[in-house]
Amino acid sequence: MAVVLSMTWPGVTPQQYDTVRQLVDWEQDQPEGAVLHVAWFDGDALHVTDVWNAQSDFERFFAGRLAPAVKEAGIIGEPESTFAPLHRRFVASGVSGGG
Repeated sequence: MAVVLSMTWPGVTPQQYDTVRQLVDWEQDQPEGAVLHVAWFDGDALHVTDVWNAQSDFERFFAGRLAPAVKEAGIIGEPESTFAPLHRRFVASGVSGGG
């Protein structure tokens, strides 16, 4: 069952996020089960909304690829994360890629 991950990680900077993104390279070496990733900053926190085919897909990605890069980027603390079943997904025509 597809899930939506909502994450808030206080104290993460845009520079740290970009370091992790470069180390993991998830845009080119896409993790199994990843459907959508959106990230933004508000105040002193990173916010992420992801869609995954299953929660276990994210957990495997986090343990195997993301956690080591988070450590290397000097990110401390733990994110506040919740998973919920995906009810509906809409992607506007013509939308693709990162930005």
